[in-house]
Amino acid sequence: MGKPTGFIEFDRRDRRYQPAADRVVHYNEFVIPMADREVSEQGARCMDCGIPFCHQGCPVDNLIPDWNDLVYRDDWQAAIDVLHSTNNFPEFTGRICPAPCEAACTLNLNDTPVAIKTIECAIVDKAWQEGWIKPLVPERRTGKRVAVVGSGPAGLATAQQLARAGHQVHLFEKADRIGGLLRYGIPDFKLSKSLIDRRMAQMRTEGVEFHTNAHIGVDIPVERLREEYDAVVLAGGSEKPRDLEVPGRELSGIHFAMDFLTRNSKRVQGSYVPEDDFISAHGKHVVVIGGGDTGSDCIGTSNRHGAKSVTQIEILDKPPEKEDKGLTWPDWPNRLRTSSSQEEGCERLWNVASKAFVGDENGRVKGLSFELVRWERTDGGRWQMQPVPESVGELKADLVLLAMGFVHPVHEGMIDELRENAGLAMDPRGNIKGTTDGPAAYHTSVDGVFCAGDMRRGQSLVVWAIREGRQCARAVDEWLMGRSDLAR
Repeated sequence: MGKPTGFIEFDRRDRRYQPAADRVVHYNEFVIPMADREVSEQGARCMDCGIPFCHQGCPVDNLIPDWNDLVYRDDWQAAIDVLHSTNNFPEFTGRICPAPCEAACTLNLNDTPVAIKTIECAIVDKAWQEGWIKPLVPERRTGKRVAVVGSGPAGLATAQQLARAGHQVHLFEKADRIGGLLRYGIPDFKLSKSLIDRRMAQMRTEGVEFHTNAHIGVDIPVERLREEYDAVVLAGGSEKPRDLEVPGRELSGIHFAMDFLTRNSKRVQGSYVPEDDFISAHGKHVVVIGGGDTGSDCIGTSNRHGAKSVTQIEILDKPPEKEDKGLTWPDWPNRLRTSSSQEEGCERLWNVASKAFVGDENGRVKGLSFELVRWERTDGGRWQMQPVPESVGELKADLVLLAMGFVHPVHEGMIDELRENAGLAMDPRGNIKGTTDGPAAYHTSVDGVFCAGDMRRGQSLVVWAIREGRQCARAVDEWLMGRSDLAR
């Protein structure tokens, strides 16, 4: 434990943002890092609890009190070693993870949790700056070949771990650049893509071979991978968006959020996107349907385009301003959160059900007809939505972005091929069926084919994808070699 009285002596401090007016004119990261001394003080606030509930909150099982203590003692190099022992890419999670570890922190009982996410990001950023992060090239090669499909966080973690175990790893990505959701789904102002490129350079040296524009099941039959590789890992995302089937859905100007974000990210990163394919919010009344992170990213991007107005609607109740700690801690609480993008400017509405899209004479959307709803418990204890009488209204909408989440991975192509030719089993939600425990961990119903990340568990967080990738890599290594020294 760094300093027994640190949580009493030092107030919680965290990173700050550039002013909203300054950051909406660019797509660069806008978080202002803290000085090393300030980060060390925050590390001193860790109480080293008898039961560190932050471990419960962290999907990758980060050894949080350990590296908090090391940062307090100014031993940053040891801190990055401890951090990397559980997390391959802390520069990703240190930027975009919602930090369930902080919700589980004992000090969160007083709303002053340790700034765990900030400390994590500071450790890895300093380690890169000082040159402490090197490729971990295996001493020997096993001669085994593994194909990993999908280069998001699950695929990257799987590939890096398997390469370090000595296997020959080939990573296949259908897009033109590596990174999956990290590359094109998350805006550059939240995650600089240079961070992905830097990790790719490390992984290449470790032995990972990257293949882009390689759409398995479309350009390359998945059966070819099964024939040419000793094991195949399916690590794609949950990319089938939830649609909104209401009258007027066919009108132009209504898009899935990821189509909007991807096209914008490609332009920001220097790729050519034709004008007739680009989705612009400039000068438009934008309505974002869905209150999650993807919807928030649409808000930040629309504001950078110069939207005339941005309205975000959510069908659920407005969360409470503050949770009841006695009922929720140390679990992730349902409470009102305001993202940096929402701070930049938008109107947020709750209990709004979309009834129809209204079009003009040219077939373009010009409005959204809505009705207010309330949620009531039935006699069986389930929540049921009820319309509020005489609450129908209409919002101006020149551009509508559907950000209501994702239902399951895309089945057309690779998954359908495996289902038809090899009997790939699916779960009731449309995800690839698999377990995380026992001798069949991460193994699908097809021999030699494994699955990790959103394609198995459904839409989730980057930190969960990294966890699954690491655990899947160990399962593959053990299946190939009979044992594994990889961390699980």
